[in-house]
Amino acid sequence: MARSTLETFGRLSGSAIGRWLFSRLVCWRAPYFGSIHPHIETLEPGRCVVRLRQRRRIQNHIGTVHAIAMCNAAELAAGLATDVTIPGSMRWIPKGMSVRYLKKALGVLTATARVDPVADDASARELHANVVVRDASDEIVFDADITMWISPRGSAQA
Repeated sequence: MARSTLETFGRLSGSAIGRWLFSRLVCWRAPYFGSIHPHIETLEPGRCVVRLRQRRRIQNHIGTVHAIAMCNAAELAAGLATDVTIPGSMRWIPKGMSVRYLKKALGVLTATARVDPVADDASARELHANVVVRDASDEIVFDADITMWISPRGSAQA
């Protein structure tokens, strides 16, 4: 899966329409993420950048981007970064998420996830994805530490 995800992004990422199509494909595979209309800008081992823009559908009662919309963007970026970072013999699932809301989130937001490389030793363990969401002024409005559980594919240790 990881290889095909990265290969597909590589084939499509050379143009804005290709990145749009890749983003739609991801939302087709994981439909819930479609609620935030994400645009995957960068995807490489150890890093993923997802952009979303403020729209009425993801606003809260005070007119800012809803906290859960930012959680969705963070989980999407972290999941994709994890997927293309871990060895192809491993799988992942989010296990926990710790977040901080630091500033009102307005306008276009960019979620950047970073994941450390993983050894291909096939042992199940936790992996942390760190995500920072910035506004158009490059100020951090939200951050998250997402704990991923990675384990060998086909194992009962899920």
